[in-house]
Amino acid sequence: MTLRALIVSDRADYRQLLAHHVTLEWREALPAEYEPATRGRLPAGFTGVAYDVVLLDHEVQDSRGLEWLEDLTDRPGFPPIVYFAPGGAGAVGDKARSVGALAVLTRTEFEHADLCGALRTALASRRNVLAETSRAALEQSPPDRFGSVRIRGHRCLRRLAVGGSSSVFLAENVRTGEQRVLKIFRQVPDIVEGSTTFDRFLREFDLVAHLRHPNIARIFDIGVADDHLYLAMEFFPGGDLRSRMRERLEPAQALGYVRQMAAALGALHEVGVLHRDVKPGNLLLREDGSAAFIDFGLARQLSLESDITGVGTIFGTPHYMSPEQGHGSPLDVRSDLYSLGVVLYEMLTGEKPYSAETPLAVIYLHANSPVPRLPQNLAYLQPLLDGLLAKKPADRLPSAAAIVANIDELLKSAAA
Repeated sequence: MTLRALIVSDRADYRQLLAHHVTLEWREALPAEYEPATRGRLPAGFTGVAYDVVLLDHEVQDSRGLEWLEDLTDRPGFPPIVYFAPGGAGAVGDKARSVGALAVLTRTEFEHADLCGALRTALASRRNVLAETSRAALEQSPPDRFGSVRIRGHRCLRRLAVGGSSSVFLAENVRTGEQRVLKIFRQVPDIVEGSTTFDRFLREFDLVAHLRHPNIARIFDIGVADDHLYLAMEFFPGGDLRSRMRERLEPAQALGYVRQMAAALGALHEVGVLHRDVKPGNLLLREDGSAAFIDFGLARQLSLESDITGVGTIFGTPHYMSPEQGHGSPLDVRSDLYSLGVVLYEMLTGEKPYSAETPLAVIYLHANSPVPRLPQNLAYLQPLLDGLLAKKPADRLPSAAAIVANIDELLKSAAA
């Protein structure tokens, strides 16, 4: 489970140190940073809902960390706080614990294992609180209320997930009785980014919603309820591809999934839509074994992953980013195809092609390290992998259709 951490300190080097400890243990984590010295206090309305834990430095604003701690722990539903005191066992540490810090660590001499233990406790505590809050809200809410949002025509069955930008519910359509998934975003997109971005979002999803492709999740409705954007989409009882990848997949099965993913990407690319977030968690499975893509770059377009206005953070996991995406260069369809190559390699080997201690280091490896080699028994798939993971877009397979054709030939040869 990925950890979402907010690091609050005036010193950039200390924020980076704490971020290093976090990503060393949770490699896919992307800790957010906040610098009080230049940005002042966190806004009064900031609830920290996007985070599992806050790492607070005692030295903020000339050693006013305890004031910050008292302020933040008084905010309803605020995530657990790990406090870094000048002396973990001294008077400051005792005060921090009495105010409500989940854990107090000595600022300059803490052990990595102690920090990780505190973070795991925070993660478990946060998940339990969110689950209890969700259950209580659902028990007390009318059937058509989803958290604080009322969506007519749907009956809430249960909450499926809570993320930094949205909540996801399993719902029943009142008219048809069909089960659907409602994804409700916490912030209003035209307020966050401006009407131009919102209009572009609606145009793109109008194109996707009208696609009838077996490997693209059906979108039944998109709208705004109580000033919250929501999507009503197909429900997938089989979970996601990530859950199937706890062990290496057989080559034929891996190729089958990649073929379905490529076919879906081809349909998206034909209408001018880049997915931009190709990864196992965004491929969901039906009971019949077929798969379909979800999340066509939503959070990335609307910048809904953070509830601190003005924080510029790259979200999503860099393990699946193409070299050009990781470096902020212009993207075309071949960026999605690169990400598809990463998924293929991981399904075949059980490992990601590039791993490092920090997200930036992973991005560097994508751009500068050689394409990884498959084991000898999978060498016949190396040309396909090379055509997907080439560093330069011009050296990759040119289209999703070319990938489908390539896989069909491989499966045909294997069956002969």
